[in-house]
Amino acid sequence: MTYAEIGETQRANHRYLRHAMALPLLDPETEFDLARRWREDGDEDALHGLTTAYMRLVISIATRFRNYGLPYGDLVQEGNVGLMQAAARFEPAREVRFSTYASWWIRAAIQDYILRNWSIVRTGTTAAHKSLFFNLRRLRALIGNGTRQTLDEADRLFIARKLGVNVGDVETMEARLSAGDRSLNATIGDSGPDEITTEWVDLLPCDRPLPEEEVIEHRDRDRRMHWIEEALKSLTTRELIIIRERRLQEEVVTLEMLGERLGISKERVRQIEHHAMKKIKASLLRQVPDPQAAGLIS
Repeated sequence: MTYAEIGETQRANHRYLRHAMALPLLDPETEFDLARRWREDGDEDALHGLTTAYMRLVISIATRFRNYGLPYGDLVQEGNVGLMQAAARFEPAREVRFSTYASWWIRAAIQDYILRNWSIVRTGTTAAHKSLFFNLRRLRALIGNGTRQTLDEADRLFIARKLGVNVGDVETMEARLSAGDRSLNATIGDSGPDEITTEWVDLLPCDRPLPEEEVIEHRDRDRRMHWIEEALKSLTTRELIIIRERRLQEEVVTLEMLGERLGISKERVRQIEHHAMKKIKASLLRQVPDPQAAGLIS
């Protein structure tokens, strides 16, 4: 996926770059004072002075990711989001330079944007995938010295060990990076004016059941329900209560709870349930020659 920046966008980017590069750098004392005023007093002017001074840091980091085909201005804006997040979390008392702390947040914001927008399909879903996405090209070029197009098993094992990931993740990301997005409505091959056009969507398998299968399943389900309802009619009121609570509910009621409700022991509940199941099975056998084949008895 690539984006072409129009002339006005390019001019706006150049103006922004010139402005950011013209801003003076902060010495440690001034940086500490601005960070302290923002954190302790909520001074927005201090926040503005702290973040604008490091817009050049955002530009520097964003430049490293220009080869992913996304608008450079968007990379910079996402980096600015990371810069603001860093300013919101920075603790000047730790005596760490703000640029060191902010670099991680800027890079993370830009990388997350790339992963979300490089493809219409989410590319990096785990830390391993993210590491592979941003390092696989470099390591592949290092292994093949810029000449080899594909990886063999030894290459994948080397990359997996280098990045601390599984070989399977390397294979998945290699395949993902080698294939770009493709429209499902794109035609396959060249077809003449009198030929039927085949699109990629035509070759996608459908996991849904066929219409006749749905009709058969609906008919069988209604038939099974009728058989079971007829079988339940053979039970007494107490037997029906026990079967409904023990066999026909998602949450099964215990024998002890049913015994307390019906005023009998849990052992007696178990006996009644066993006897009721025999009556149901006998009723089904009278209605259906083979209840197991019909899916009624397992």
